[in-house]
Amino acid sequence: MIEPTATDTLVGLHELYTGIRQTIIDALESMIEEGNLIPSAQQTSERAGVDIETVFLYFSDMEHLFSIADTQRRIQLESLFAGGDRSGSLAQRIQQLVDYRGSCYGVVSNIARASLAQRWRLKVLYENYARHQQALKIDAFDWLPELASLPKPLQDSIEAQLSFEHWDRLRDHQNLAEGEAKAAIAATLSLSFPLSGRALGQ
Repeated sequence: MIEPTATDTLVGLHELYTGIRQTIIDALESMIEEGNLIPSAQQTSERAGVDIETVFLYFSDMEHLFSIADTQRRIQLESLFAGGDRSGSLAQRIQQLVDYRGSCYGVVSNIARASLAQRWRLKVLYENYARHQQALKIDAFDWLPELASLPKPLQDSIEAQLSFEHWDRLRDHQNLAEGEAKAAIAATLSLSFPLSGRALGQ
């Protein structure tokens, strides 16, 4: 019988540590996705199937756990928002952009709400959210290069129109259906571009 070496033992312990740590992170994220925007340590431990002491063995506090989970999510979100059909006329691309963003926001709505709820007190969440907003701004120019020809105030307004905060207001506060929210945003964006471009479908 081959006895495990010290290296084998260390590798096994590392895998166990990593596995439990990720289980705790996944438990937190699953509750957020379900609508519990700020899960407690007790709720997280119960979902993960570990005792609360184990949670704080792997994370110094809940802020640390939220920060690590948010950083992992940002990597996934960047790839999610990078897709979509970006071909066609200006009018077509506006609609395709709004449709795609709206669908993405539907997937991450509770994640975004959780970030907004805590970004004021967690520096990592604040920085990650700001980084994601900048990435979305650049992405909008990739969808709509015509944005570069508009005055900056209009560019800023369109950025706000395409934001999660605006989408969430239409869907939650104004109680619009998904299709109605998309139509409202697309109509406003279309009016921001020169009439000639919109009329010709360019």
